[in-house]
Amino acid sequence: MSIPTLQGLQTALSGLIANQDAIDTTGHNITNANTPGYSRQTAVLDTNIPLPIQAMSQITGHGGQLGTGVNVETITRIRNTYLDAQFRTQNAKLGAASGEAEELQQAQSAFNEPSASGASSQLSAFWSAWGSLAKSPSSDGAKVGVVSAGTQLATTLNQLSAQLTAVSTQATQQYTAVTGPTGQVQDAAKQIAQLNHQIKLSEQAGQTPNDLLDRRDLLLDKLSELANVTVTKAPDGTDTVAFGDAAKPLVEGATVNWPQALTAAAGGQLGALLGVSGPGGQLASYQSALNEVAASLAGSVNALHTSTPFFSGATAATIAVAVTPAEVQTSSTAAPGGNDVAQAIAALRGGAADHSYAGLVAQVGADVHTAQDNQSTGQAVVGAISNQRQSVSGVSLDEEMTNLISFQRGYEASARTMSMMDEMLNTLINHTGAGL
Repeated sequence: MSIPTLQGLQTALSGLIANQDAIDTTGHNITNANTPGYSRQTAVLDTNIPLPIQAMSQITGHGGQLGTGVNVETITRIRNTYLDAQFRTQNAKLGAASGEAEELQQAQSAFNEPSASGASSQLSAFWSAWGSLAKSPSSDGAKVGVVSAGTQLATTLNQLSAQLTAVSTQATQQYTAVTGPTGQVQDAAKQIAQLNHQIKLSEQAGQTPNDLLDRRDLLLDKLSELANVTVTKAPDGTDTVAFGDAAKPLVEGATVNWPQALTAAAGGQLGALLGVSGPGGQLASYQSALNEVAASLAGSVNALHTSTPFFSGATAATIAVAVTPAEVQTSSTAAPGGNDVAQAIAALRGGAADHSYAGLVAQVGADVHTAQDNQSTGQAVVGAISNQRQSVSGVSLDEEMTNLISFQRGYEASARTMSMMDEMLNTLINHTGAGL
């Protein structure tokens, strides 16, 4: 039987190296325990190829295999791709709900209902002014009050229309900023393309670039808040990233395809911005309903105030009082003290204009409530999936400390084995035959 004399040293050395690599990996986990997007890594140990021993038994002639220690096959990260896909899907839904809720809340703030300065109170004050005029049809002060209340109401509608337009413009500007040449989409796409290139080179060199993979996954997570993200992994380690409903992939290997057109169907924050501010979106619907309120108000009042139109303009942005106090009509006849017109206009309280405006305010409130509910639900779902991902990929300091002690003991045992082999060889070399 012939066994290489120094194999024991090599075996012990493999234990030292493997346990040292495992300790280094554990230390890397511990130092990155609070790093966003970091995935726990582990050293995968495997036995070395054994040495064949020929004719180890003089009786049977059978040979054997001598173990040669351990090696680190790879250092892998712990990641669940299914949870990654689920997180990005739900994160896009949350981004859409949050974006919609934010824009609709701004629209609701513009209505400022209920309050003394809201259009509802201004409508009530306008009808009350006509009621006061009906009681004193010859009063110049009452006529001034009617014109003043009408002007205040028209101004409130003008301002509300302008504020809705501003919210819509702001949504458009926000979309442009995010999707523009220096926006988040372009920046994330460039980084992903660069990481694709680096990861591909590492894979070709037989390496596993765990930290680069984590950086890419973190960028994909952030991108999923802006629109729906679908990732297709190529054999060379690169990711092809479909973004929203864009015609071409956002990233193909090291190539970035941006800018591209998106629609409200893109999902995420960008889809919400397009949906809310688009031609068929909620803001356009609110503006249209508000115009109907203005048209109903002007039409109903002008139909009774026949001497001259009381209101000019037929939209919320253009409505205005078109008469002076002296031109205010109180009666359909020239008889002194006539008040039938003033009474008829005062009787419009609770009519079409009031109902239309109340319905609009109720619709805005319902839309905001729905958006907020969707946002709360989305936050709960994303939070639950994040916790699941953290339980898989996150670093537990208690677990890492346990691993650290285990690897330390393994290192110490391998070192002790090497010391023992050294002592044996020292005896063999320096003391064998010393008494001759």
